Amino acid sequence: MIFVDIEASGVVYGRHSIVSLGAIDFENPKNRLYIECRIWEGAEINDESLAVPGFSREEVTDPTKMPEGEAVRQFLEWSQHMADRTLAGQNVSFDRDFLRAAAEREGLSWDMAHRTLDTHSLCWMHMVKCGIVPPIDAEHRRSALNLEAVAEYAGIPAEPEPHNALTGAMVHAEITSRLLYDKKLLPEFEQYDIPWVG
Repeated sequence: MIFVDIEASGVVYGRHSIVSLGAIDFENPKNRLYIECRIWEGAEINDESLAVPGFSREEVTDPTKMPEGEAVRQFLEWSQHMADRTLAGQNVSFDRDFLRAAAEREGLSWDMAHRTLDTHSLCWMHMVKCGIVPPIDAEHRRSALNLEAVAEYAGIPAEPEPHNALTGAMVHAEITSRLLYDKKLLPEFEQYDIPWVG
């Protein structure tokens, strides 16, 4: 399983670009990847989206940075040897769709699975199995389990701001290890107890 997180210049994969990506191999958590890249030629930029990772327009258009296509090529090459290349994370279909679109723009073969593992769903199921009613956003009538709420439930701090794609992947991996196996995974979170393990 590969925990992945991308930061982008907006939220529409056909109009916006990846600006950074982070990934962790769940079977070998020391095997990590972090890449920053420039947007593809013609990609739109949403200033609110850039504020999430704290990048400027100048940084995401910097001609000295590798292009988005090369970043996704390196990600695909990095993951080729893994026995399980299932993508995982919080709302990971967002990340998968951006990566797939970047591969297609670059003319690369996208050989990752469509199925993903989402930490939101895992947390919802864990809460239900523990007899806890998952929180609902009453105004929008939907789940209130955003990444901050899921991290809190798992006993770890929220992802620091501005967001870093590798830090995001680390948070997703740690949450999943705790929810699935009742085990800590990464040394960065060793000091934080698992709330439901006595």
